[in-house]
Amino acid sequence: MTHKMNLYPEPFEMIRCGQKTIELRLNDEKRQQIKIGDTIEFTHTETREKIAAKVVYLHKYSSFAELYRELPLLKCGYTNEDISTAKPEDMDLYYTPEQQTKYGVLGIEIRVIGCLQ
Repeated sequence: MTHKMNLYPEPFEMIRCGQKTIELRLNDEKRQQIKIGDTIEFTHTETREKIAAKVVYLHKYSSFAELYRELPLLKCGYTNEDISTAKPEDMDLYYTPEQQTKYGVLGIEIRVIGCLQ
């Protein structure tokens, strides 16, 4: 199955170059459909360029606080320059605390398999 997700420019480039291998999302109804072996089509929000990635593992947690304690944040989109200030509340920009409590959160481990037209 193929799933579609949009990405802002910086995380898109980090995934393309292999620096970011875990995409963080809310584990809502849409993401609950994702299974290991599925493909995710990531679309760059500005250029509309697309990358295909294979789902290799799903890390499910009740909160981003738990996820941030367990997963290597350098694989989740942080860099050596900003890792010291990384905190679970960074994800509040994308998902409300209420959404996080309701659905839980997901670290989608991926491997890029190609660029799409």
